[in-house]
Amino acid sequence: MLVPARGVRLLTGALIVACVLLVGHNARSGAPSARSLPVEAVRDVVPNRVMTWNICNPCEESNADRAAEIATYAPQVIGLQEACVRDVERIRDYLESRHGLVYHVEYGTVLRNWGRCGGALWSPGAYGQAILSAAPMSDPVTVEYPDGGSEDRGYMAVTTTVGGRQLRVFNTHLAERRQEAVRAGQTDVLAAAVARHRRAVVLGDFNAVPDAPELAGMWELATDADPRCRPSLNGDCKTTTDWQSKFDYIFLRGVVSLKHGVHPTPHSDHDLVHADLDTT
Repeated sequence: MLVPARGVRLLTGALIVACVLLVGHNARSGAPSARSLPVEAVRDVVPNRVMTWNICNPCEESNADRAAEIATYAPQVIGLQEACVRDVERIRDYLESRHGLVYHVEYGTVLRNWGRCGGALWSPGAYGQAILSAAPMSDPVTVEYPDGGSEDRGYMAVTTTVGGRQLRVFNTHLAERRQEAVRAGQTDVLAAAVARHRRAVVLGDFNAVPDAPELAGMWELATDADPRCRPSLNGDCKTTTDWQSKFDYIFLRGVVSLKHGVHPTPHSDHDLVHADLDTT
């Protein structure tokens, strides 16, 4: 049956009006759009919380899963080690798009390595440390240790806001295990930089247990965020790695820890370590 042209026009107009009304109803009722954040979005950070995490590279882990782990604890500042710039960029994107957490970033690149970070053979990806901060950062520095051991290593530092106060935040990754003498030299370099600040937070994977002699320089300047963890044999330190060693630290200088936590994760061979600080 043929429909007269006037009828076709009336039917088309009615359909358009119905679509407009339906869209308007969804917008008013809060129906999700393509740009909506998911229900589980965090949307805010804990302003006095800092975290350190060696994210393990190359480990072929999902950056979406890494972002979800970070969002679970929503730190104000996080120091990442074994961090490829490309991975950190994606983690940042997921933190914002899926969890409503917006971070600034500074990188402490110490080498370019295709095996760890991919990229073109003639332009491999950047690798090292990174600091994410919900507040802007200033005065960033990256220092390579004179002797990196079996792989280039270094530290980075920024000034940013934690708990409403400006702090100097360091992030480092010391030489691999069985390189005690190399780590001792690296700790000397790091400790000299930390000592110039009355108040500082030092995050990182030190690849050494608390009573290792090479960490003596740090213990002279700072305490661990876990008040029970000390370099003495009677210290009670939670392990932070899959091989049941404490290698990951939040050293505090002129700052007090209110609460700390060690959180095992399937997405790295290192646990997430966080601390809530009293910066007054």
